[in-house]
Amino acid sequence: MIEHLIAHIGKFCTIDPDKLNLLEAFFEHRIYKKKELLLTEGDRCHEKFFVVKGCVHLFYLRQNGMEQTVDFAIENWWVSDFMAFQHSTAAQFSIRAVEKTEVLCITAEHQRKLLKEVPELNEYFHLLFQKAYAAAQMRFRFLYEFSKEELYRHFSQHFPDFMQRVPQYLLASYLGFTPEYLSEIRKKYLS
Repeated sequence: MIEHLIAHIGKFCTIDPDKLNLLEAFFEHRIYKKKELLLTEGDRCHEKFFVVKGCVHLFYLRQNGMEQTVDFAIENWWVSDFMAFQHSTAAQFSIRAVEKTEVLCITAEHQRKLLKEVPELNEYFHLLFQKAYAAAQMRFRFLYEFSKEELYRHFSQHFPDFMQRVPQYLLASYLGFTPEYLSEIRKKYLS
């Protein structure tokens, strides 16, 4: 499984293969069933996950008790409550498998040790999170700028994989719609 992560690292930077061979000792391979939680809001977060296969969603419980999906992660994406991970504090978000999911998990302590042994990985994480932050900025722009129909159309054009893999109620939550409204929009575009 570590070969998936090594291939992903290779897309961002070049690191001596001997150093990359050290990675496996720092990660744990896990498999989660559909709907199984990887992280629960309120629990201490000391792990982050590299998705090898599958799909997860990051969410929190709103005051009205409804789940609000904030993000998704599919193959070759990292996911965690990154603020809680950084400080090893209580998670503000939960992570649940949307489908059977395989991940490589690293603890905060193992990541610190890994970065000491392979400091070149700092470049990988820097570039990766810079890219993720830029994507989050664009998402906020789209949320403020696009109508609900434009938001749906943009999402369906740019992320067709999600349209097939993610249940409609989760997609609606992510886009800020009710499931009923999303159903109306889908009917309009499928007609």
